[in-house]
Amino acid sequence: MPVTTIDKICAPTASDDTDRISVGLDALFSPRSIALIGASDDSTRIGGRPLKYLRGSGFAGPVYPVNPRRETVQGERAYASIVDLPTVPDLALLAVPAAATRQAVEDCASAGVKAATIFAAGFAEMGEEGKAEQARIVAAARASGLRLLGPNCLGAADAASGYYGTFSVMLDDGFLTPGPVAIVSQSGAYGSHIAQLARNRCMGIRHWITTGNECDVDVAEALRWVVERDEVKVVMTYAEGVRNRASFFEALDIARRRGIGVVMLKVGRSEAGAHAVGSHTAALAGSDVVFDAICRQYGVYRARSTAEQIDVAYALSRAGVPSGNTLGIFSMSGGLGIQMADDGDAAGLEITPMPAAAQAELKALLPYASPVNPVDATAQAMTDLPLMTRYIQVVLEQGGYDMFVAILGTTPALPSYSARLAEALEAAGDGNGIIRAVTMSAPVETVRAYEARGFLVFEDSVALTRALGALVTFRGSFARAAAATSEMPALPAPFTRTGALSEHSAKALLADAGIPFPRECLAATPDDAAAAAKAIGFPVVLKICSPDVPHKTDVGGVLVGLKDEAAVRAGAALLVERALAAVPDARVEGVLVAPMIGGGAEVIAGISIDAALGPVVMFGLGGVFVEVLKDVTFRAVPFSVEEAHRMIAETSAAVVLKGVRGATPGDIDALAETLAALSRFAAANEAGLAGVDINPIRVMPAGEGVVPLDALVLLAE
Repeated sequence: MPVTTIDKICAPTASDDTDRISVGLDALFSPRSIALIGASDDSTRIGGRPLKYLRGSGFAGPVYPVNPRRETVQGERAYASIVDLPTVPDLALLAVPAAATRQAVEDCASAGVKAATIFAAGFAEMGEEGKAEQARIVAAARASGLRLLGPNCLGAADAASGYYGTFSVMLDDGFLTPGPVAIVSQSGAYGSHIAQLARNRCMGIRHWITTGNECDVDVAEALRWVVERDEVKVVMTYAEGVRNRASFFEALDIARRRGIGVVMLKVGRSEAGAHAVGSHTAALAGSDVVFDAICRQYGVYRARSTAEQIDVAYALSRAGVPSGNTLGIFSMSGGLGIQMADDGDAAGLEITPMPAAAQAELKALLPYASPVNPVDATAQAMTDLPLMTRYIQVVLEQGGYDMFVAILGTTPALPSYSARLAEALEAAGDGNGIIRAVTMSAPVETVRAYEARGFLVFEDSVALTRALGALVTFRGSFARAAAATSEMPALPAPFTRTGALSEHSAKALLADAGIPFPRECLAATPDDAAAAAKAIGFPVVLKICSPDVPHKTDVGGVLVGLKDEAAVRAGAALLVERALAAVPDARVEGVLVAPMIGGGAEVIAGISIDAALGPVVMFGLGGVFVEVLKDVTFRAVPFSVEEAHRMIAETSAAVVLKGVRGATPGDIDALAETLAALSRFAAANEAGLAGVDINPIRVMPAGEGVVPLDALVLLAE
């Protein structure tokens, strides 16, 4: 009965130094005054670009170039050191080599600077000496409360204030347009890449942050800062690891409660990807399946590609969330309409038929069309645009849909139709809150014209339906957060036991935390076992009980179906003999005598300690299914009974427990209560646990509870 192991995917856990959260982050991400240390007269160099950008963007605060070898930099007075500045700046941008970085940090700390961004590479990502130097820099900063961004990063920007603390060449094409989107990326190159892609889609970007090696401020802390900004509605996040899970979970919870969508690309799914993560920013990789489940738990949309990340952020920033998940489709081609319906169904959207009265009206307008949904007006609609307008009007006004898509193909690219087609669509109305979208292939100016009329514009059907499906997912997550008013029960008192635990001790520990176990007895002798069996009632199960024999079946340490006292006496002696033969030094506490319990559905639950995300509860089908199908899911702890229900629903166990082929439904409510209690136990005892398995758990018919039959608790050293 092995405890499920968690491979490493996320970065190693740093200290949960919650007292430092948000301290100095305003100075990092939205400063009022800036010093550029290592300022260059050459505006194409790392030390020159930030000054060029800050002056070109109209940043209102003072910017002080610091360069001891020059009197002026790019026409402005230069200062020999940070102590020579007329005022202490909020932020210092360190455009100096790695070898000069520690001294620059020490100078900033001594001067009372609140925050500093380190551009230089050559630290923890380069090996042990780089790690040691990075640690020395952090120590110098923390002594004075100086917050650090980087090293090995591209900095940050706030488009509204004109703050561009970066040397990224993306700004050579122009500055960011402020809007509801924020970007938080561990990788500077990726952060620049998605910012450029977002600009190509005319998405307004307010905050842009890259964190690099994360010697101090990490993705989680930066994410928390941006989701607390009123102007932000969606955050595109790129992560290679999570260093501070408390801050990470808190940021995700704040985002969900405030109705801010987090669209995350998390790398390190594969073994090759995990290795690349480690060499890139000194982050270690870990369990991807755990990370996936936690994204679902906190309502994060985990994009499968950069294109999907952009698509979802584009849709959410422009349209918000729908009121439901029904989709109405208008097409002038039956084949394209069917394809859209298939793609919508795959994305979890409901392609419900038009009401009968609306179908009749459409049929009267165009007898050869299909008025169901997709609504196919055929190519005849292109010859009669008022007719097309009326068709779409009926779909919008009578269909009862939450989202609407018009499939236009290449027609908008035709000069003879482009403007007239847009006018015909607009004349159909805005649908009173319906999210409207079109698929088309057309020049960018045509796309912008349709967007100006309130339409989401996509070229690909799959990309559009996935984005709309993501909006529905966000809607559900935001609604659950708004409705979550019940308080979590108090955590149990942490246990004080040490050393290996036998099954009897493990069950006693878990029972104290609210996990129900059936009546059983620990018997020291064969005679005691026989007496206990008589009291419990035959038939019974006998199991060897020893902290040194955690996997009892490996040594023949379980006997089932014993029907009388003689069989129990003989069986108890046999189990002890087998255990000592296999493990001569085993500490044998005796044998467990338990009732034979049948019926119900077998599931498994357990606790694993993820290297980055901490204790997580695992759940799935029990028996051979967990090993063969690996159909399990996870949740960060603690969590509510409601979250436990959602956890169960993610697995095949939900189908089994609802009753298959007339079988009696299982007691899912009792199972959810048990999982929630296990999560509270894990949260209270994180420091003392290495893992827990409760396998199998029999889920009895509705109203009859659950019966855990075996338990293994592994303690941390």
